[in-house]
Amino acid sequence: QVQLVESGGGPVQSGGSLRLSCAASGLTFVSFGMGWLRQAPGKEREVVASINWSGGRIYYADSVKGRFTISRENSYNKVHLQMDSLKTEDTATYYCAASTRRFDPPTYADFGFWGQGTQVTVSS
Repeated sequence: QVQLVESGGGPVQSGGSLRLSCAASGLTFVSFGMGWLRQAPGKEREVVASINWSGGRIYYADSVKGRFTISRENSYNKVHLQMDSLKTEDTATYYCAASTRRFDPPTYADFGFWGQGTQVTVSS
């Protein structure tokens, strides 16, 4: 059974930083591309960042380019999202997700496995 468990969310002030982590189990981690998606109240879920199995192919949404960094540790079955220069519009529930599809670029429908989500709240 695939399990994705996020951690690291919480409240932060505008301009601050947070690091989200996702621990994966029940899957052959290197066979999966990983992503971080978010959903704000009243908005659709969007792909924030994704990374292929080797880390050699990375995608960022335009809204987070230059501020967020995705990385993975295949030896530990973990994926991270370093979020810097946070803005109030980054407030959302952030989900870790796994995919067996090629990202070209990634979409919400590419991800077949999801974590439970972690809340990020950025205040001004």
